[in-house]
Amino acid sequence: MTEAVSRSVYFVSESTGITAEAYGQSLLSQFGDTKFIKRYTPFINTREKAQALASELGHRAEAEGQQAIVFATMVDEEINSILKQAQCHYFELFDRFMPELIEATGLQPTRKSGISHGLVNLDNYEARIDTINYALSNDDGMRLNKFDKADVILVGVSRSGKTPTCLYLALHFGMRAANYPITEEDFERGELPDELLKQSAKVFALTIEPERLAAIRELRRPESDYATLRRCYKEVQMAQDMFHRYGFTVLDSTTHSIEELASLIKKSL
Repeated sequence: MTEAVSRSVYFVSESTGITAEAYGQSLLSQFGDTKFIKRYTPFINTREKAQALASELGHRAEAEGQQAIVFATMVDEEINSILKQAQCHYFELFDRFMPELIEATGLQPTRKSGISHGLVNLDNYEARIDTINYALSNDDGMRLNKFDKADVILVGVSRSGKTPTCLYLALHFGMRAANYPITEEDFERGELPDELLKQSAKVFALTIEPERLAAIRELRRPESDYATLRRCYKEVQMAQDMFHRYGFTVLDSTTHSIEELASLIKKSL
């Protein structure tokens, strides 16, 4: 078997580096046969830091025999110029898209760093914090009486991906997302709580393959009945019967990532 090629990759920004990382990771995902050694370098916001990073890139190119790949978001033209001249393959997001965007809009950019993630709009920031707090305080059906305030409610068996999907919906889409885990009592009764069913138009059900569920539960509670394949098969089947009876939209967390689940939910709503 041929050993995977290894390449150094840097995610660089004057601010948090979130945009550069997301941009770069999306592109790198298309090169599955390459092993990327990733380095995160946020807050390169002075000439001195930029020169230090340029020097590091030079040393790395010499040591590894190939130049590192750099994904960057650099608004400051001086800092951008320093890194552009470094020994690396430099991919700067604003350089590549800003000229055409200026032409398309007829407007000039502010060229301020950190705008997309900072406290530029306090109302938007407070709203995002509110949605995250809502997701945390309405996790695992802790406050059924607050479900009427939700934009979306996820239901499914324990460990089917409800909590991380809710937090992603809150953080990235500003949605009030609650979730409810189907309990043994629900299975015994054969029905879900009235407080949940009253909000059925907001409900999305998550299912998962029993084998995957058993593996996840085994990590949480090793060698327990909770993690047995027998129990996972039984719970998944009973849950799917419920979802069908109530007419819930069902999404499979086995075949979809958290990001994909959240995007599908938002699109559907």
